[in-house]
Amino acid sequence: QTVLQGIILLPLRVTCILLILLLAWLFASIATFCQPGKGSVPLKGWRRRMIQTTLPGLTRTAFFVMGFQVKVKGKVASLPEAPIFVAAPHSSFFDAIICALTGMPSIVSRAENLSTPVFGTILSSLQPVAVSRQDPDSRKNTVAEITKRALSRGQWPQVV
Repeated sequence: QTVLQGIILLPLRVTCILLILLLAWLFASIATFCQPGKGSVPLKGWRRRMIQTTLPGLTRTAFFVMGFQVKVKGKVASLPEAPIFVAAPHSSFFDAIICALTGMPSIVSRAENLSTPVFGTILSSLQPVAVSRQDPDSRKNTVAEITKRALSRGQWPQVV
């Protein structure tokens, strides 16, 4: 019986996850289409609201379809309370759970991730702080960008 459930559930889960991923890509593409400043200026208005309302729900739904149920204890800090979140160690796809639960903040990510098909578009919609491993000044530039965003008084989303 367990094997039969797996034979039925696996394709169903994969199909649902692919549909959720395509929906997330579609919303991210719409929000970043003809974006002024291409990441150097914060998303505003309907673009920012679209990302902050659709992507967290889609991400939580995807994790639910994968079999994860996440419960939050306590209250997530607001942007004025905490312009920067620290999540460590951040080495797996579980980081997406943190992003979904905190309203899809900006993240610090490798610059190479932005060129990944589908995921790169979704990541770009979060307006990440891109870290280039080839640039010797990357560490200094990253700290400066995080500081600039933290001191922007709510113009930029929170940074994880």
